[in-house]
Amino acid sequence: MTLRGNRILVTGATGQVALPVAIGLAVENDVIAIARFKDIALRARLEAAGVQCVSVDLARGTFDDVPDDVDYVCNFGVVKSNKWETDLAGNAEAAGLLMAHCRGAKAFLHCSSTGVYEAADGSPQRETDPLGDNHRVMMPTYSISKIAAEAVVRTTCRIFGVPTTIARLNVPYGDGGGWPAFHLALMRAGMAVPVHPNGPSRFNPIHDDDILATLPGMLAAATVPATIINWGGDDETSIEAWCEYMGELVGVVPEFDRTLHTIGGIPTENSKRRELVGPTSVGWKDGIRRMVEAQVVEAQAGASGAGGSGAGT
Repeated sequence: MTLRGNRILVTGATGQVALPVAIGLAVENDVIAIARFKDIALRARLEAAGVQCVSVDLARGTFDDVPDDVDYVCNFGVVKSNKWETDLAGNAEAAGLLMAHCRGAKAFLHCSSTGVYEAADGSPQRETDPLGDNHRVMMPTYSISKIAAEAVVRTTCRIFGVPTTIARLNVPYGDGGGWPAFHLALMRAGMAVPVHPNGPSRFNPIHDDDILATLPGMLAAATVPATIINWGGDDETSIEAWCEYMGELVGVVPEFDRTLHTIGGIPTENSKRRELVGPTSVGWKDGIRRMVEAQVVEAQAGASGAGGSGAGT
């Protein structure tokens, strides 16, 4: 399946994951992006790429201004306020309301998270493994609201007959950042990176390039009832390993804070994704190196801009 000449709705379009997806899809498709658009620069970037932007607050669940005559919906929107009413409304209720609004779509992709799994002990998780509240130590509402969203999407898929894929995203990253970039910032500031004592904290990070490349296959896999697929990269690695590698690249020795106040490893078993969608292509070291180079360039540009304006004096 290729995505060309389609009308595609992308939610959460100013976010780390959806921003490059929306821009990439806009090369050969008519893309409508919805978000709150508090960052004017990000809206301008999307519009410059040919994306139509519509301001929507998912927590309010009002889609009156959103076109419903779309071929595909890619729901990357997520609300992380740590307020129960807000996050259940923005993540679960909004997903169902959006599906009902776009019930004529050929397929609906709901981006979920491996944060829905019960285990966070480094064991590879299959799509059929138990669900639980593994993110509570970091984000109290996250896992439960994401599980609730999956339940709403599964139900709405069956009510309206909308072919649906629920994709449980692992650790997304790319030139625009991600969790490893946060760790890099901690390292460069001389701060310890939190890791769980039961480490190494293993994951299957997936690069932005692979998210965009596998997106058509994810939509093609959509069914009624919904198809559930882990969305992680083929390479399994750990926080400790990618921090050590980033340290080599920037000349910093990482320090680790082994604490129970962070999540343990949640790698994914990816055979279902490989069978239905295909492989990923960006190895974790190549992807991390590219991310580090982009982050360094961005930091240098910021420092140069600050110096030029006199802000550094």
